Amino acid sequence: MFHVTFSWFLSRFIVFFTESPQAKEGKLKLASYFADIVSKSCELVKMDMITNVTEYEAIAKEKLPKMVYDYYASGAEDQWTLKENRNAFARILFRPRILVDVSRIDLTTTILGFKISMPIMIAPTAMQKMAHPEGEFATARAASAAGTIMTLSSWATSSVEEVASTGPGIRFFQLYVFKDRNVVAQLVRRAERAGFKAIALTVDTPILGRREADIKNRFTLPSHLILKNFEGLDLGKLDKTSDSGLASYVAGQIDRSLNWKDIKWLQTITSLPILVKGVLTAEDTRIALKAGASGIVVSNHGARQLDYVPATITALEEVVKAAEGRIPVFLDGGVRRGTDVFKALALGAAGVFIGRPVLFSLAADGEAGVRKVLQMLRDEFELTMALSGCRSLKEITRDHVVTEWDRPRIAPKL
Repeated sequence: MFHVTFSWFLSRFIVFFTESPQAKEGKLKLASYFADIVSKSCELVKMDMITNVTEYEAIAKEKLPKMVYDYYASGAEDQWTLKENRNAFARILFRPRILVDVSRIDLTTTILGFKISMPIMIAPTAMQKMAHPEGEFATARAASAAGTIMTLSSWATSSVEEVASTGPGIRFFQLYVFKDRNVVAQLVRRAERAGFKAIALTVDTPILGRREADIKNRFTLPSHLILKNFEGLDLGKLDKTSDSGLASYVAGQIDRSLNWKDIKWLQTITSLPILVKGVLTAEDTRIALKAGASGIVVSNHGARQLDYVPATITALEEVVKAAEGRIPVFLDGGVRRGTDVFKALALGAAGVFIGRPVLFSLAADGEAGVRKVLQMLRDEFELTMALSGCRSLKEITRDHVVTEWDRPRIAPKL
């Protein structure tokens, strides 16, 4: 059998190398065509087999250059908070109620006056075209299709105008305050003209956290990309340096003097509601209320700024209590499951934002990947509601969860 098989391959080998160059070229093209079909079919099968959000990260790691993957995935210094953002969710347990008619479940909610399909929104993440050629375009379309909110980063590789051109959708704009306040005012007005509905002011980045993976990789923006919102402005470039190009850029451009008075200043240049993003304490929550914030985003910047701060889910309840229901409080950080969404709402969040799941699914499968992430989280959240005996968001209460900081429980009165 071996002799026959070897003889057949030898005869094919001899025929191929005695054929004309044109015939060889045709066969090579045909072989390449079929190889491409097989490769794409395998890729489709791989995407179809994904059953939860976290599986996209391994695929993204395979596809992306190391510098890009590390930029998206890593945290600050020891990365304790990066791990804790996930681990803290696992220490919160459910207290489900039974024998509730859950034949109909309503996931809809209203955020700053805008009705959306579910309390799961997209957080601002920078430079999405490093993940996929369509970058922020793909994310915007996926968010719109899911009926939810997308937040565009100041450091996007697509401009506010370009994202607006993708079609209808409810979009927020994340803002860093630059030393040149004219640039800030121009950015805010452009976002407003482009139809963005709120400003998410990042307040935890007077200087960039020590992200050691970026230092090792000498992180810089790939040469074919630019920070599109700053195109044509004299704001320097994200060039290669002896450590992190982004850290050097931030040190040169971001205003370290930013303080609570600047929220008042921001209110003089825009009528859009302002969300303060990066609050972790009750003290700052109370100051944000006095400053006229329209909402608070509990965030530790994806664990990329100060290491050893609490997980966002751990800090959430303190902030919610201090807000006293006067403004909505949102959670950003560590959400990977529908159960995480439920836990955040049970602790008082009005909704959650997701970041890395969007980046990794975008890298793995473009717009289709982001759509699938949003759908999986929606399905898991709906399942958690049903199994907990909740038919609407208002029925999710503090009594549905138990945390490690709870005192011994006394059963609530019915």
